[in-house]
Amino acid sequence: MKNTDIIKIVAISVLVLSISGITRAQQGDAPSDNMQIVREKIQADKKLFVASNMNLTENEAKAFWGVYDSYQKDLMALNERAFKNIGDYATNMDKMTDDIAKKVVNEYLAVEGERQKLRQSYLPEFAKILPNKKVMRYYQLENKIMAVINYDAAKKIPLVDQGSQRSIIDNEVS
Repeated sequence: MKNTDIIKIVAISVLVLSISGITRAQQGDAPSDNMQIVREKIQADKKLFVASNMNLTENEAKAFWGVYDSYQKDLMALNERAFKNIGDYATNMDKMTDDIAKKVVNEYLAVEGERQKLRQSYLPEFAKILPNKKVMRYYQLENKIMAVINYDAAKKIPLVDQGSQRSIIDNEVS
């Protein structure tokens, strides 16, 4: 299997998990043990993808995986905020007001800002344990996974309705 196939599998799995979590949250259901199993499977797949693309030495791996796990935990907290924000958008899509739109956009920008701060805050940690080229490679892998997730989300999440005001993109997406 090619790396691009693995990236797509991991990204689609994350997107499916997030969408199913949003659906459950909207329905008021408690998350099931099955969802936790799926989440753990996705995290394991992502870790395998990273491991197969980093070519870490034994010493590098010993130091890397602890920092990686900590980073992923912090990243998951941000992802959950982003998924909740998508859920808020989905819940209010048919009755979107300017106030709700402002809240959704502000939360989106806050999460993205914190995501950037998180990447920057972990950079010195990764740089202590890996050569700079490997640090760059790890950040590139994370970026590729996020790009696929964002692309899939953009295809699935409709633009907010402007009423009678339509744009070129609205016409193409419809």
